[in-house]
Amino acid sequence: MGEWWNGLDPINQGFFVAAFLFSVVFVWQLVAAIMGLSGDVDVDFDADGFDISHAVDSIDAFQVLSIRSILAFCTLFSWSGSLYLQAGKEITMALVFSMLWGVAAMLSVAGLLYLLRKMTETGTVRLARCLGVDGTVYLDIPADGTGEIRILVGEVIQNVKARTAGKTCKAGEPITVTKILGPTTVEVAPTSKTNATTNLS
Repeated sequence: MGEWWNGLDPINQGFFVAAFLFSVVFVWQLVAAIMGLSGDVDVDFDADGFDISHAVDSIDAFQVLSIRSILAFCTLFSWSGSLYLQAGKEITMALVFSMLWGVAAMLSVAGLLYLLRKMTETGTVRLARCLGVDGTVYLDIPADGTGEIRILVGEVIQNVKARTAGKTCKAGEPITVTKILGPTTVEVAPTSKTNATTNLS
């Protein structure tokens, strides 16, 4: 390993160091996005006379998308540059090819995050129509956790993830959707409307 490293010229060593550092940051950002560690952004909008507050992942923020796209560019640019130089390519040719690979990576990541963002928006708008609608608890909803409810989404009865504002709801209990928390999750509250279960069994 030492002989291989010492055999590289300083420019190639710099590319490998940059490639390693950018790779670590890029993977960390990717894992954070997948695990939802990138934070939430509160979004308020009015639909059909209702003021809807919900949280969407910061993937919707243009700033985050730009940061991840730039990281993708730098990561692939560094790796391709180091490999081209190690293969004996001239520095000018290596930089040109590396730039093309970096732009391709940046556009790919930006496109992927854009599609994920549109999917999130579509799911949230779809559930927005359920605000104020009655349903029933399908899986127990603990006071500090998530369960499932059966509710009419559009024209189809579906199971939707649900949380409560600190109350426990048991399976079969009638509920009303009080808030949209995201593209797949709503907040509900117990209701005394016993007819909520009539068409959802």
